[in-house]
Amino acid sequence: MKLEFVPVGRIVSVHGIRGELRVLPLEGEAEFLTGFRTFYLEGRAVAASGCRVHKGMALLKLEGIEDRTAAEGLRGKELLVRRAEAHLPKGEYFDAELIGLDVYDGETGACVGELTKVERYPASKVYTVRGVKEFLVPAVKDAFILGVDLENNRMDIRMWEGLTE
Repeated sequence: MKLEFVPVGRIVSVHGIRGELRVLPLEGEAEFLTGFRTFYLEGRAVAASGCRVHKGMALLKLEGIEDRTAAEGLRGKELLVRRAEAHLPKGEYFDAELIGLDVYDGETGACVGELTKVERYPASKVYTVRGVKEFLVPAVKDAFILGVDLENNRMDIRMWEGLTE
């Protein structure tokens, strides 16, 4: 489903005394977050005056957050960006965009369920599809994922024997 805003990070703690935030990236690597100058926090735009990577986390400095006390109040909050400003490579999507897609058997065209969850594992992401039964689909292009069409709210998958067992 096409989204105007997508979640890209969660504020997990504070770094130092000048209000810098430690942000856990929700999508990809921390370096991805350094490309944005505007984030959205609780429905309002906030400008980033700096963003760098440290030990796999993004250290983000937001304008208006000048000390540790102000930064502590943001712990646990989610950061979003405008989808139009996030330039993903062709054929890649944010996890939040995939939730709610109708999933179809790429061979027969039959609807097998709805994508309800995306989980990250070291080898790959795994999609939870809920239909008559709930089953897991490894997010591996061409092997399992044949195509994604956000405009038509559709994902085509290869139904391997035993996939729904």
